[in-house]
Amino acid sequence: MKEIITGAEALMRALRDEGVKTIFGYPGGAIMPVYDALYDYTRGEKKTFNHILVRHEQSAAHAAEGFARVSGDVGVCLVTSGPGATNTLTGVADAMMDSTPIVVIAGQVGVAALGTDAFQEVDLVGVAQPISKWSYQIRRPEDIAWAVSRAFFIARTGRPGPVVLDFPKNAQVSTTEWKSCHVDYVRSYVPYPKVDETCLKEAANLINNAKRPLALVGQGVELGGAQDELKEFLELGDIPAGRTMLGLSALPSDHPLNVGMLGMHGNLAPNVKEQECDVLIAIGMRFSDRVTGRTDTYARQAKVIHLDIDKSEINKNVQVDVPVVGDCKVTLPALTRLLRKANHPEWRESFLPLMERERKQVVIPAIHPTSGPLLMGEVVNAVAEATKGEAILVTDVGQNQMFACRYFKYRRNRSVVSSGGLGTMGFGMPAAIGATFGAPDRTTCVFMGDGGLQMSIQELGTIMEQQVPVKMILLNNNYLGNVRQWQDMFFERRKSFTRMLNPDYAQICTAYHIGYLKVTDREDLANAIDKMLSTKGPFLLECMIREEDNVLPITPPGKSVDEMMLNVEV
Repeated sequence: MKEIITGAEALMRALRDEGVKTIFGYPGGAIMPVYDALYDYTRGEKKTFNHILVRHEQSAAHAAEGFARVSGDVGVCLVTSGPGATNTLTGVADAMMDSTPIVVIAGQVGVAALGTDAFQEVDLVGVAQPISKWSYQIRRPEDIAWAVSRAFFIARTGRPGPVVLDFPKNAQVSTTEWKSCHVDYVRSYVPYPKVDETCLKEAANLINNAKRPLALVGQGVELGGAQDELKEFLELGDIPAGRTMLGLSALPSDHPLNVGMLGMHGNLAPNVKEQECDVLIAIGMRFSDRVTGRTDTYARQAKVIHLDIDKSEINKNVQVDVPVVGDCKVTLPALTRLLRKANHPEWRESFLPLMERERKQVVIPAIHPTSGPLLMGEVVNAVAEATKGEAILVTDVGQNQMFACRYFKYRRNRSVVSSGGLGTMGFGMPAAIGATFGAPDRTTCVFMGDGGLQMSIQELGTIMEQQVPVKMILLNNNYLGNVRQWQDMFFERRKSFTRMLNPDYAQICTAYHIGYLKVTDREDLANAIDKMLSTKGPFLLECMIREEDNVLPITPPGKSVDEMMLNVEV
């Protein structure tokens, strides 16, 4: 017997078939039939989904990102047409840059009204196409099951990324016979390339004959679930490993082969040693400009091996000697099987003087100051010690991000959620909301600056309503700190519109019924952190930071990766 249902109902069933449990969204006119169908799926016998009502559509996308990054599942957000849809596009672009699997489903005016500049009409497919893996308009209800299954298949396979579905209102209200659909193949889309055995042998030969090998570990290891395979590879080859910002938790912080974070505000040792190694092995990373510095001087002495699932990343920024295209869950163990047991004690020990130099000149002053105002590094370090490396780190963008990533500690996989490629201020709070739903058994700590917090401060309403147990640490220096630092260093201290006049966060938290403490004195910090972590539910800890605290080291723009400044000269 045929079962005739509306397109809106078909969407609910298609999402259910994909295993969706959590949806972040905001209703509106063009998506109202879907929200009407959703009503029955969030209560009673048909209860399937937990819908999280955000306060801004951009936050729905960032929350879906946070959910996806810690859970490994596809994040889902549901919004209306026009401004509702365009508000999500920053999150779509962010997800594309950072390879995060989300599906955005947006309402649209009916097909008959398309192209008439109807109320809240926008060409979402056209706008989203360059910043998504796939963008598609579902014009008929009979196409819904196929389109949704295809969207999830594309979003989660290969190099993950965002998919946008534009859903005209006529397809929501029209009826169709329900037929479930499972897509596991798309013509011309090859998510998992066949590994070239010749390239594997060439890579193994280079590594086996290397005297000074260095691995660069990116988020691709986390996305591929290859953390164990990475450790086996590194340990057999005795290969020191630097990590990109998004790849930080791919290797435990205390692993003996971990030599620190790469990049502009990374650690001195791996950045210098990139310019001295004889074989450079990039694993699941894309040679971002923030990692390489000047590409014309980058690792010219080294043979470069690049393991990546996305062929388009090979030779895009850095010329590669041996490409190994494929899923690192497959390529890493395949490469490991070809390696000889190695031992490079002199090479590993050569990192130690650089580590010690940075520790004395930068790290100790940053996390263990003895006088003066609070510093960002010491707050991050104190929270990291209190959470014992078990918490999820979420950051906003700016100095708070760099300090947090430098000084937080990681023992578990999928523990770093930050806006890497796009650098989206306002990302932190909604991403942390999503992370708490993606990993409800873990503590989520989000570090924010006063600028980034105010870009998504409305999400305190979401936190209040859902009683999201996120621990928010506001590093308040009354500045747009990262821009201020660059103005001091490179623009003759001309602080053009970076000073911030901040609200009274105590009163704001009172209004939202959120736990709050303000710390100004160093001796109060430990007790305040204990109070935050022991409080059931959400908490905002405001830490008043030295206004001109600087992130160090820094590779100035236009410099080689090893030309790091350990002190700021202005």
